[in-house]
Amino acid sequence: MPKYWMISNRLFRQGQPTHELGKLSYWITDDDHADTIDKWTSVSGAVFETQLKQAAQAFPLVSQATAAAFAAASGQPAEAMPILNQLAAHQEQKHVGFFVHGYNNGFTDAAQRYQQLTRDIYAGPDGLGLCISFDWPSLGSILGYLPDREHAQACASDFTDILGRLHDWLLLKQKAAQEDPADACRAKISIIAHSMGNFLLHRAMGAGWKRQNQPLSVSLVNQLLMVAADVDNDLFEPDGQDSTDGTAVANITYRVTAMYTGRDTVLGASSGLKHFGTRRLGRSGLALSPPTDSVSGRVDNVWDVDCSTFFPVQYDNIPFINGIPIHGAYFITPEVVSLMKEILKGTDRSVLQSRGLLTGKAWPV
Repeated sequence: MPKYWMISNRLFRQGQPTHELGKLSYWITDDDHADTIDKWTSVSGAVFETQLKQAAQAFPLVSQATAAAFAAASGQPAEAMPILNQLAAHQEQKHVGFFVHGYNNGFTDAAQRYQQLTRDIYAGPDGLGLCISFDWPSLGSILGYLPDREHAQACASDFTDILGRLHDWLLLKQKAAQEDPADACRAKISIIAHSMGNFLLHRAMGAGWKRQNQPLSVSLVNQLLMVAADVDNDLFEPDGQDSTDGTAVANITYRVTAMYTGRDTVLGASSGLKHFGTRRLGRSGLALSPPTDSVSGRVDNVWDVDCSTFFPVQYDNIPFINGIPIHGAYFITPEVVSLMKEILKGTDRSVLQSRGLLTGKAWPV
């Protein structure tokens, strides 16, 4: 199967990507340095979908045998550890992941970040599976925060279509598994969204939630990582400006993790430009943790992680990102990348805490 996958709604002019919105296009490559479009091969949507289904079907089928083997390795009978067996099976299942890049990322930056994430988290024998880049045309101007927010919303409808097709596919696999367990879905969906890519994502999920006449009949996304999210931090509160989208995200997703730091000066600037009474999720964390819900009183599948202690004061060997490093430093800090992988695998929050994976040692010094 291809190493790298991309769905883009950039407009390509004379074969080159622009910052303008165009039609959906589909791309694959095996090149490990595909930061220019000429390294990618354009394919039709039908071919892309067929190859993706074939790749997912090639993943190992996580069965009760897998769980039983895990229990045996633990030295106890499988029937004595039913919950642990289920946990083992869940964490062994491969992923079809998506990466949604953020604000001020041209094609080259987005492609480089996507390929690096694929190599660090999804690829290889110990990797989670495969990852697809959703490449949207961020305007990429320091003074363009508000226009780019509107532009991200315009780009969201295409991702809604993609999520809708995934939902339909999962329904078909669910039905097929009832008839033949060997035909069960062999992958779960995960998403990593960065910066303003989270605004695009929650708009897309909100629209999809409405389109499927809420609620959805399956949990579409298993794990969602909202990294340095440039969205309101009361997104998941019932009285938030975007609370309908927040409800959609929480209901469509098994677990939502927001990674943030108060040291992010990029989101400090964003908050100044967009401050309509609330802070940025990627800078301040959740308004309430856990969030509240008008019906149940709490939303226990949404949580946040303060990553401030993972980032050192000096970045002698880490390249600056638009002059301000921390906003993108999550992806180039090994301890944070390892934490991302554990969260995506489905490792429980209490386990992450007990293993000391939620706190870094780089800051304060």
